[in-house]
Amino acid sequence: MSTVAVTGFIEAHAVDVWRLLTDLPGRAARLTAAGPIEVLTPGPFGPGTAWREERAQPGGGTLSEEFLVVEAVAPHRMVLCSSGAGVDYRITWSLRPVRRRRRGCTAITVTQEAAPTDPYGRVVALLLGGLAARAVEVALRRDLADLTVAAGVLGSVEAA
Repeated sequence: MSTVAVTGFIEAHAVDVWRLLTDLPGRAARLTAAGPIEVLTPGPFGPGTAWREERAQPGGGTLSEEFLVVEAVAPHRMVLCSSGAGVDYRITWSLRPVRRRRRGCTAITVTQEAAPTDPYGRVVALLLGGLAARAVEVALRRDLADLTVAAGVLGSVEAA
C-alpha cells in the first residue's frame, strides 16, 4: 500500500470549507482538475453518497472516477473510496479549526491510500510507485489550492 498526504491552511472556518467540499454540483467550478460531475445517489451529502467525475491528468487527457462517501463527520472528516484499474483508493479529508491572525482558519490534511487489488496493480505500483506518488501529491496540492481560492472568494462575498 502507498500513502500520500498533504496539509494546507485555508483562511476560512471549517464549516465553510466543509460546505465547499460537500457541494457536489459546484465541485467542477471550484476544482480545476475536475470536469463534469454526475451525482449517482439522491439525497443530502453523507455516507452512501456517490458521484462520478472526470479528472484532468497531469500528463494530459482525462480519467473518469467514481467516489463513494464511506464516512462524513461534518465539519471534521470525510472518507471517500474509489476503485481504479487494479487499485482501490481511500481518500481522507481531515479538517481542524485553528486560530491564525485572530481569524478563523482551517488546517486540512488530505491523505490518499492506494492498495493494489490484482497482479496488474501490484506491477504498476512496483514500476511506477514513486512517479505515481508524486503525481498524486501534485493533484492533492492543486485541489487544496483551488479550495483556498474558493474560500477566499466566499470570504470576500460574505464581507461585502
